[in-house]
Amino acid sequence: MEKEILNKIEVRQGDITQLRVDAIVNAANTSLLGGGGVDGAIHRAAGPELLAECRTIGGCPTGEARISKGYNLAARHVIHTVGPVYNAKKKDDAQRLLNQCYQNSLILALENNVKTIAFPAISCGVYGYPLEAACKVAVDTTCEFLKNNAAIEKVIFILFSAQDKKVYDEYLAKI
Repeated sequence: MEKEILNKIEVRQGDITQLRVDAIVNAANTSLLGGGGVDGAIHRAAGPELLAECRTIGGCPTGEARISKGYNLAARHVIHTVGPVYNAKKKDDAQRLLNQCYQNSLILALENNVKTIAFPAISCGVYGYPLEAACKVAVDTTCEFLKNNAAIEKVIFILFSAQDKKVYDEYLAKI
């Protein structure tokens, strides 16, 4: 992998709602009206205005992305994307949809002059996507996108646990 691409990628452990970036990505459900995990944390931190705006968006199909304001967050925007529910018997479909989550989120970032963006581990919570496989999709898709889109200056993968961060660090060290 080209060094200038890898220099744009950072892996952190922490709380995505605290990041000072142009946009954070929400691992949302199709209603966009809040839920558990990262989705619930983002909605709580952003305040009721986020829910009010999300009600006007009309939902989001799996693999697609929508953008809203950040309200009480340090981030200017929230990019909502709906990851696939993992099914080992349909892992090719899950991989394609997860790839689309990252791709569509990054496209929205470009369209909205986002220079810095942070992603959680999309679909790795209650949706059951295996972290190692999801990490590969996230990093590979992001690196490929960054090759052709210099406007994005920094992509942060922010993981909740030290063990999850280690998976991303180890994968990035290999590419």
